[in-house]
Amino acid sequence: MMRVMKTLSAASAIALGLLTAASALAQSQRPPLAGGRPPQQQPQNAPVIPAQPRSYAPPVDPYQVSLRSDQIDTLLRTLTDAPLHGFAPTDFAPDQAIALLSSRDPNARASGQAQLIAKTLSYARAVHTGRLPASGFMNEWGLRPAAYDPAPEFVAAIQQDRLADWLANLPPPYTGYQTLQKGLVTYRDIAAKGGWLPVAPGAPLKEGSTGPRVVALEARLAAEDPTVAVDGAPIFDAALTQAVQRAQKRFGLNPNGVVDKKTLDALNTPVERRIDQIQANMERWRWLPQTLPADRIQVNVAAAILSVFSHDTPTLTMRAVTGRPGDETPMLSSMIHSIVLNPPWNVPSTIAAKELWPKERAHPGYLARNDFIVIPTGDGGSRLQQKAGPKAALGQVKFDFNNPYGVYLHDTPSRSKFDSFSRLASHGCVRLQKPIELAKALMAGDPIWTPEKIDETLASGETVRAKLPQQIAVFLLYWTAYVTPDGQVNFRDDPYGWDRELVQRIAALRPGSA
Repeated sequence: MMRVMKTLSAASAIALGLLTAASALAQSQRPPLAGGRPPQQQPQNAPVIPAQPRSYAPPVDPYQVSLRSDQIDTLLRTLTDAPLHGFAPTDFAPDQAIALLSSRDPNARASGQAQLIAKTLSYARAVHTGRLPASGFMNEWGLRPAAYDPAPEFVAAIQQDRLADWLANLPPPYTGYQTLQKGLVTYRDIAAKGGWLPVAPGAPLKEGSTGPRVVALEARLAAEDPTVAVDGAPIFDAALTQAVQRAQKRFGLNPNGVVDKKTLDALNTPVERRIDQIQANMERWRWLPQTLPADRIQVNVAAAILSVFSHDTPTLTMRAVTGRPGDETPMLSSMIHSIVLNPPWNVPSTIAAKELWPKERAHPGYLARNDFIVIPTGDGGSRLQQKAGPKAALGQVKFDFNNPYGVYLHDTPSRSKFDSFSRLASHGCVRLQKPIELAKALMAGDPIWTPEKIDETLASGETVRAKLPQQIAVFLLYWTAYVTPDGQVNFRDDPYGWDRELVQRIAALRPGSA
């Protein structure tokens, strides 16, 4: 659909967070499970017969299937290994079923099999589409998994003797998920060894610093970075500077080698909190469809990075500015259908009331000086619109896609924020570092909207909506933990508190929770 786009140089790719883009890769998909019987074909020219109630074999009750001993062993192993998918050890523990299955009493064994099947179906649903019911999602979590009933597939897997394959194909088929599984093992091992001790607050630490805080810093870095050589020397040397820089990159911070407050806060985040982040991100992977479009756009909202994929390979990565806390950019999926060149900005009423009208009252003429006009709404009210032009908040390009939140991707005349490592500053929409490059890439091959035509239209100042030659999927995602190609788990802040909220909502579903 799109031509191969210009890739970034290796150095700038690292600086722009290419590792974040790697975390969102939709890797090779596992083949879908075999479906039901093919539809029966009517013979050509067959007479039209009034519809009659169809007779069909009722679905088999999953609790009525008979399990062989090897199938029971397969289910027990799967449930015992459920913590590898981020679940608590007690969530799907089959201990009681094991005790009953070992009984000589046929009724007890039947009860044990029923319990084992119930645990398996609960596990299958949880690992495939997540644990939250539809009512458990926040409004901003617009990326929702499809409803899933594992019972028919479970019965078919038993009957067709492919139980192990069915179980293996339940988790998300993405490398991003599978590498987090390995990361979870690593951080649980760190926790089992006592985690790490915080580094005491104080003045920034940098090369040349000395004292016990430097010794504590070295030990803290070594807990996550196996390349750090712990010698206990109270001197901040060049090797320690490099170790700090590696940590800062993992945290998405400016890799200047100086342990300032932001770096210290990231280092002092307890290991239990990091485990929570890994588990929350694994849960969100389960909300994605089982197959992602090979051509798509992904935005990591938490890291403020946009990646374009062509034929399932990232071809363009750029910095973005996403919603600040309180004006969160939602998670969602949609299709970009058109691009608006030289877009005006129809100001949302909330922004007009909270920000723009107060500025006009404080500084009369502010609206006119910034190219805002007042448009009657026909019901006695009015709304604000900012005309297209050099002052327009949407810049030169807007990318439209349907969604209930009224957000979109767009250009901006304010470019300085892209140089920051913290880029959560918008009202919820996603501002792009390279919007014109993206527009030309999406329009590649269109006979009308050539790169020259796009440049000509932008220069004219005329507002024009251009439909894409082929719509492209867009995903706004929230990744705060992911694994880069070097095997290191990277963490970002949880700016919206969605990791913590998700972990709490899942915990509240467990039996006995208050």
